[in-house]
Amino acid sequence: MFSLLRRNRDIRLVFGAQVVSFLGDWFTFVAMAGLVEDTTNSRFLVSLVLVSMTIPGLVMSPIAGSFADRFDRRRILVVVSALQALSASLMLLHSSAGIWILFVAQCSIAGLASFVSPATGAAIPNLVSNEDDLRKANALFGSTWGVMLAVGAALGGVFASVFGRNAAFIADIVSFIIAAVLFARVRTAMQSHETKTAQSRRARPIADMKEAFHVARGDKVILALLCSKMTFAVGAGIVSQLAVLASNVFNAGDSGRGLLIGVRGVGSGLGPIIGARIAGRDMAKLLRVCGVAGLLFSVCYFFAALSPALGIAAVFVALAHLSGGAQWTLSTLGLQIQSPDHVRGRVLAGDMALVNMMIGVTSILAGITSEVFGVRPAIIVFACAAACASVTYLLATAGIRRRLRTA
Repeated sequence: MFSLLRRNRDIRLVFGAQVVSFLGDWFTFVAMAGLVEDTTNSRFLVSLVLVSMTIPGLVMSPIAGSFADRFDRRRILVVVSALQALSASLMLLHSSAGIWILFVAQCSIAGLASFVSPATGAAIPNLVSNEDDLRKANALFGSTWGVMLAVGAALGGVFASVFGRNAAFIADIVSFIIAAVLFARVRTAMQSHETKTAQSRRARPIADMKEAFHVARGDKVILALLCSKMTFAVGAGIVSQLAVLASNVFNAGDSGRGLLIGVRGVGSGLGPIIGARIAGRDMAKLLRVCGVAGLLFSVCYFFAALSPALGIAAVFVALAHLSGGAQWTLSTLGLQIQSPDHVRGRVLAGDMALVNMMIGVTSILAGITSEVFGVRPAIIVFACAAACASVTYLLATAGIRRRLRTA
């Protein structure tokens, strides 16, 4: 997997851009969640921190997907990273402007980030030379998100405690600037020649997304892959309550928040590698692993909610996201393989829109449930809902998996 980084300069640059960007993101998440909780003492508002990182992506995804297929993907990534740096600078105004400026800034960053995921996801198949390297690239990028979550959240908690939360926000600004520079140095075309010559230089978000969903309706494998993340996201909203679980149940501050959010990254870092090895080149097996991984995610969070100590809860959170990381990366890999290049950006953007919608809704509901009944019952309720969704997914896709095996 790491040999790909040695052999492929452009993958190495995109990888580096994502590493520094993810690091800054999680520095900010820990600092922002702690600042909101300490300032307002509201579990619901803490849940809105995760909402502010997801809902804007839902709103912007139709435009982002259209842009990823209509315009130069490298230029999109450079411009968006620069704009994210400007948006992150607004967080430094919270002491004078009020806590609301944090949500405005994070919504802006998340809205811009919705352009990054489909642009990079659609570009990666064009930056590698064969399907084996594509699988390696997806395992690498999927595990990187988790590793940087672990490193960023853990370091972010310590960093915010030692240097202050404004320093964490400044680190986020710098990370976006570095990402823009690295994206600008990519040489290989991020679109295939056929897609590039067929581009109309006019984005048509509604018509373009209709075309992508028409492609998805005509391919049951793509449709199953799109539904995969949706089932996982039924329970993903409980992630918004990890900061509350650390502080209110286990009486830990930013360091405890950083631990629970960080071990989430440990699991997410290992999950894509393990999942890719299990699924191999078999699409039927990939769909089954996605469903089983979603089920294991919910079971582990159920036991995390019942844990008597922070350390035990951290172990279950790590195991939950080992499954979640495998599910997330494998479903994306499947869409990259199955989707034609000229609509790939829109399909991936639609995938992110659906999952962000579900995460946003469940985060709000989890925050309300936590506010009324407590954080432990809230996590248990949504873990059970996610388990039901995963079982339903496995049953609903059984016929598709059988046809793939006999094809």
